[in-house]
Amino acid sequence: MAEKKQPAKAPQTFYIATGRRKTAVARVRLTEGRGNIVINDRSVDQFFSEDKDRAAVLSPLKLTDQLTRVDVFIKTNGGGITGQAGAICQGLARALKTMFSPTSEQKRHTFNNTTVIKSYQDEKKAREKAKAPTVKPPTPVITGPRPAIITPIIPGAAVTPAAPLDPADIATGMIKKLRDSGFLTRDARMKERKKYGLRGARRGTQFSKR
Repeated sequence: MAEKKQPAKAPQTFYIATGRRKTAVARVRLTEGRGNIVINDRSVDQFFSEDKDRAAVLSPLKLTDQLTRVDVFIKTNGGGITGQAGAICQGLARALKTMFSPTSEQKRHTFNNTTVIKSYQDEKKAREKAKAPTVKPPTPVITGPRPAIITPIIPGAAVTPAAPLDPADIATGMIKKLRDSGFLTRDARMKERKKYGLRGARRGTQFSKR
């Protein structure tokens, strides 16, 4: 009896990134979808019981208006609940940045009809760009007052529609939003370890005369 062939798997594209906060690590996979978010095989509401942690996880998606346009699969471990929420927030922001980045800044791996894309930066080009001197354009000097040009508005006249935005400009704006909001920055604050001879990280013993 001939075996039935299984239907071919539909091609999928995942954008992957890693986020960290304190001792927590979150590995994020992002793909086009309908807004499903799965964290350690559980939903956001089941994994996080506090509203502030849920808001931290969803904030990068809300900022870029991708809350109902992508599906997110997250594996997180280490740290506490708040640390994991911060790690997921950074990982989501990095995955979104990879999704909006140009092809030259992406590294692709394809296997079994699945494409995995992660962020890639040419270190040689980055060093050359950092070393290159930035030349500011000269400031134009205006001598004397200039009359303001006012365009009259004629009722009933045809209004010229604005030119459509370039997708590259939209992507650059999304990345700028994420960077300005601080979601791409690694939070360096950590719990300082206890020191020998002290009661805590820096707290010394209280002097007692007797």
